[in-house]
Amino acid sequence: MTTTTDVRSTGEVPGDWRMVKRLWPFLLASTVSLLPFTVFGMYLVPIAAAADGSVAEIGGLRGLGGLAALVVGIAVAPLIDRLARELVAAGGLALLGLSAALGAIGNVFALAVFCLLIGASTSILGPSIGAAAADRFNSPAAAGRAATLVSATTSMMAMLAAPVLVVPGLVWGWRGNLIAAAVISLALSAAFFWRGWGRKAPLRASNERMSYLATYRALGRIPGALPLLGVAMLRTAAFMGYLAYLAAFYDEKFDLAPGWFALVWSLSGASFFLGNLFAGRYLASERPWLSSEKTLLLGLLVALFAVSAFYFTPNLPLTLLLTSLMGAAHATVAACVTTLLVRRSGDLRGSALSVNAAGMSTGTFVGAAAGGAGLGLGGYPGLALVFGLVTLGGVVLALRVRPLADS
Repeated sequence: MTTTTDVRSTGEVPGDWRMVKRLWPFLLASTVSLLPFTVFGMYLVPIAAAADGSVAEIGGLRGLGGLAALVVGIAVAPLIDRLARELVAAGGLALLGLSAALGAIGNVFALAVFCLLIGASTSILGPSIGAAAADRFNSPAAAGRAATLVSATTSMMAMLAAPVLVVPGLVWGWRGNLIAAAVISLALSAAFFWRGWGRKAPLRASNERMSYLATYRALGRIPGALPLLGVAMLRTAAFMGYLAYLAAFYDEKFDLAPGWFALVWSLSGASFFLGNLFAGRYLASERPWLSSEKTLLLGLLVALFAVSAFYFTPNLPLTLLLTSLMGAAHATVAACVTTLLVRRSGDLRGSALSVNAAGMSTGTFVGAAAGGAGLGLGGYPGLALVFGLVTLGGVVLALRVRPLADS
């Protein structure tokens, strides 16, 4: 297998605006991918009432999405590079549209299938559009920047989706929002299918018959891939676990009402978006004084400091500062992992990103479970210990990600 090495490109990396103009279909797909689950989270109370279930029971169905994302992500990873990226994205968008339409039915069975299909669709859609964006550029630096631009757009939509959905929700309610998401997803699916029909698969002819297991063996031979995937899973576990108990912490320590906590959530989301955006831009420049590998390690060390101090802060301003620092540090690490995987994976970047997405889905639920154990056994100091140890594990793995000999 031939892979693209992580070398500094002598070619020019296009500016963000030029990239946006070239990549806008993929950026649009990345924003749409979050709409159905955002509707589910925003309107959980009326959805639970419509399904004749409790908020805890219906909300717990989201775990099915994480399970589906893990299983489907691992199962389809070797297949993503065997079809045109646009065709894979079209399939993910079609599943997304179907899930949103089923969710609008509103009974427990339909909502369970909704959550399963959401997890499956995002595990297909995210890696395919990230890899497709990277494929639009020849230089490793530009390819990595394109992939991080897609992830930055996704994180921005995670912050903006709820406010954007409020106004139409006032007109047609949560069912109308889901139906609108279904229509948009299916229309985009048709457009991607038309765009991808006739395009060749990314794998070269010599690799087209690579077996399923051989693809995973090839992924294991990509320099630094295994520790990078481990870093991604542990980073996600630490950050998503921290977010799972963030509202409870602010409520208990500062008696922050839900309305005011929404501003805290926006601060965290904005910090993550800006950190991802600017880290991706910086990594594309590849300034010699700080390589991608060193930036990865630095981001993890900052995250380790932030989570170690966060639960012991004496006042609200310092806590808010650490909330922002946490988001920016984790966004930097996420951008580094994406950039390094895209640069080093060559024709298998779709498969690598798919396994990475599956690992992050695992990390999301492992983080929440580990945080719950830490909180139960040791209160908020227990959370600090658990998430600190998880982040420290990421630091240890990052030390194994060496610059390539020709970088």
